[in-house]
Amino acid sequence: MACQSVSIINMDEQALLGLNPNADACYRQKAMVYFEQLKESQDAWEVCAEALAKGIYSDDHVKFFCFQVLEHQIKYRHGGLSPAQQQLIRETLMKWLQGQLMNSQPEKPFIRNKAAQVFALTFVMEYLTHWPKFFHDLLSLVGLNPHGVDVYLRTLMAIDAEVVDRDILHSPEEVRRNTLIKDGMREQVIPSLVESWYQILGAYQQSHPEITCQCLEVVGAYVSWIDLNLIANDRFVNLLLSQMSVEDLREEACDCLYEIVCKGMAPTDKTKLVESLCQVLQSAGFFNVDQEEDVDFLAKFSRLVNGMGQSLVLSWTKLAKGGAVKEAAEALRALETKVPLLLQLLVHDDDDISANIVGFCYDYLNVLKQFPLLTDQQKTHVEDIMLAVMKKLTYDEEYNFDNEGEDEAMFVEYRKQLKMLLDRLAQVSPDLLLEAVGRVFNNTIQRWQTASFMEVEVAIRLLYMLGEALPASHGAHFSGDTAKTSALQDMMRTLVSSGLSGYQHTSVSLEFFETVVRYDKFFLVEPQHIPIVLMSFLDHRGLRHSSPKVRSRVAYLFSRFVKTLHKHMNSFIEDILSRIQDLLELAPPENGFPALLTSDDQLFIFETAGVLIVHGESPAERKQALMRSLLTPLTDAFRLLLAKLASEREEERQAALADCLSHAVGFASRTSKAFSNKQTVKQCGCTEVYRDCLQTFLPALSCPVQRGSLRSAVRSFLHRMIICLEEEVLPFVPAASEHMLKDCEARDLQEFIPLISQITAKFKDQVSPFLQQVFMPLVLAIFEVLCRPAEDNDQAAALEKQMLRRSYFTFIQTITSSGMNEVLANQGVENVERVLFTIIQGAVDFPDPIAQKTCFIILSKLVELWGGKDGMAGFPDFIYKHIVPACFLAPLKPSFDLTDAQTVLTLSECALTLKMIHLRRGPEFIQYLQQEYLPSLQVSPEITQEVCQVLQQPDAKVLKNYMKVRSQLVVALETSPLCRLCLETSSNI
Repeated sequence: MACQSVSIINMDEQALLGLNPNADACYRQKAMVYFEQLKESQDAWEVCAEALAKGIYSDDHVKFFCFQVLEHQIKYRHGGLSPAQQQLIRETLMKWLQGQLMNSQPEKPFIRNKAAQVFALTFVMEYLTHWPKFFHDLLSLVGLNPHGVDVYLRTLMAIDAEVVDRDILHSPEEVRRNTLIKDGMREQVIPSLVESWYQILGAYQQSHPEITCQCLEVVGAYVSWIDLNLIANDRFVNLLLSQMSVEDLREEACDCLYEIVCKGMAPTDKTKLVESLCQVLQSAGFFNVDQEEDVDFLAKFSRLVNGMGQSLVLSWTKLAKGGAVKEAAEALRALETKVPLLLQLLVHDDDDISANIVGFCYDYLNVLKQFPLLTDQQKTHVEDIMLAVMKKLTYDEEYNFDNEGEDEAMFVEYRKQLKMLLDRLAQVSPDLLLEAVGRVFNNTIQRWQTASFMEVEVAIRLLYMLGEALPASHGAHFSGDTAKTSALQDMMRTLVSSGLSGYQHTSVSLEFFETVVRYDKFFLVEPQHIPIVLMSFLDHRGLRHSSPKVRSRVAYLFSRFVKTLHKHMNSFIEDILSRIQDLLELAPPENGFPALLTSDDQLFIFETAGVLIVHGESPAERKQALMRSLLTPLTDAFRLLLAKLASEREEERQAALADCLSHAVGFASRTSKAFSNKQTVKQCGCTEVYRDCLQTFLPALSCPVQRGSLRSAVRSFLHRMIICLEEEVLPFVPAASEHMLKDCEARDLQEFIPLISQITAKFKDQVSPFLQQVFMPLVLAIFEVLCRPAEDNDQAAALEKQMLRRSYFTFIQTITSSGMNEVLANQGVENVERVLFTIIQGAVDFPDPIAQKTCFIILSKLVELWGGKDGMAGFPDFIYKHIVPACFLAPLKPSFDLTDAQTVLTLSECALTLKMIHLRRGPEFIQYLQQEYLPSLQVSPEITQEVCQVLQQPDAKVLKNYMKVRSQLVVALETSPLCRLCLETSSNI
């Protein structure tokens, strides 16, 4: 034997001490090093094999260690082992297993699991070649010995994980191998395996229930890919059904039956199988759900019923589509008879049991949806399902609204499943649903003062859910179908006039406001209710509720409510603004009192105030006065806080002040969202108000501390003002830009460039002088940041530079595409060349297809602008020396991956650049390619001619497709020594 040449003394006993979890760190490190040595050695692993075969070590950690070493050899080095070494592994495993049969106590579960993994790996490697009798040898050895059977079953589950489990990713080669293994097993061993399972299930039902459960798990795992007739027969199914009555086995038996039921088979056969199972289960009393107290078993049973129900739905669907009328009718009858059981499980107090049957319920409703008319029985089923769903939507008394944990999160998810059922019920019978919800809603609201919060909340919730369940275009629930609109209108009228907005529970408060906003168009039909609802938003029921959660949500909902109904609020505007004034105050950091609303919530209140002012019917002078009274407290506080920040030395305090300043700018910015094309800042007379804000905020750009947050806030405000103030903002731009370009980081520049691009695209010629002045300082600042050294493994810095580079190229693209080429042209020859070379470098050298695409768009535009006879002096020479090589060299880079969609777009822009050169330079360009450039790269005359012919085709797609698929050109260029030299040196442009 191979291991005879290696003595057991080769095992490093000191290193083995480190395998104990409680060992010192130095011993554990030594054990790790030793493990690596054994793994990498050609034959040292054999000492581990000998230790396992002879049972030399009693320490569990050493045994596990030996199996790990063996596992590594089989998994990664099996192909390099000699036949004798492979035989040694087989003998080791069988000797170890033989030892288990003689032991009075089994190994620890973690060792048995590892042993099973090693058995499974050996099987996968050798079953098709060296060990076709793997299962025969195993079964012959273990017989019905419980220790051996345990390892056998664990091995089967490990084989399932290696060969069958679809959740594990496999290479195409492994998939082919696994298919061959399954085919071989089906032909040679599956019947004997099934027989062994039957024997095990019968033998150990009483004495070793844990082994029986293991065996049931194996059957459930294998049934998906073996011949179902081996399992779905009277002998085997009766055995499984008998185990449904054994308390220790019935959960696993349920799972096993579920896998059998879900196995693909002919629809008629599936119907018969399910019906026969149901008859036995029903006669055994399993359908009497209310008499069963074991909720864990009922959850499994519910899953089994769900599988049977969905299987019947699938059978009916296939038979109905296939025109098998009689068989389809039988499947439907079988399906209908399961609905009473479905309802028992759906309405069960335990949500897990109920959730497990939702799939069957949903599919059954989908079947009913396909019938033009429902039978009386089906209508009864639909009504019963509606009542069950309504009941199950109700919160439990134990639900913790103040500290929602895992149980609460699970109920929220369960509610989403129930909502899907409600939506499907609406599709089956919208009238029945509307009537049922109306009945529950009206009964509850009439007695809301004495009803529990759960009843009141679910009644409002059902009304809310109707909004999605019953379709309406753009939320127009109160026009069209009279029956529907009348019912919804009645319920909404009842809701807002009942007084239940004052119900003292957060869930009811939230549901009330959510529903009011969901049906905000009701108030267009009955605007007389707006004042009542407005008061509920503004007082202790809404924005001043005792719960922060309610206040926060109501702030957002109030904003939505006002946006929809502002036209009906003209007479209340100043009263509303007065009532929310304290909510608009900027909370200074030294206040110490918790504010009613967070700064995020205040954003919605400021936007709401802006909408009320802007869209009111007051004259422009009054709007200006109201807007000034809204924003002046912000600007006054901003000046004071900025002065404090400049003198503050404590960093934590600086950060708090900077946050407060940023909030002030954000609030002012949010009010500007109220303006539109129909109601501009100028028309509302608010230009001066926002100019004053801008004047107040800009000094923050020169603040020496907390620059990042302050610059970000002011920059966002500038973005808004470019839209709102238009040319009125231009006088502020030069000074703002100067401050933002001082001492900036990559992120600062990356965020500043979109601002300049926005100004460029919007104002074009108006900002040309400013852009010509700021262009090179901006470009130089970008170059300086890009050239800063960074650690090789600093991915964050590398990403920031990549994003900045993209922003830079996008900025150049904005200038060229806005017809402002003079901005670039007037920078001086040296600077223009420097910028142009960065664009060439971006097109060729950086493995970033998004940036490359932008660079080719810029080059194409520059060729269009300057590439003609009246273009910039010297530019034609630049085209031939740099742009043309870039178009041919970029696709040759190893990083140019044509399986990537962005790279394909880059190639298209590259082709368009070549087309533009041909358009502007004409025959001269073709002559240059034929006589100079392509011959210099040693491209054959035939391919050169082909390239030139394609370039001259009028349709640009011809060239795009040619460059994508014409491999000869790529090969010709790649093999050119000159081309390789160009590629190697292009990064030094």
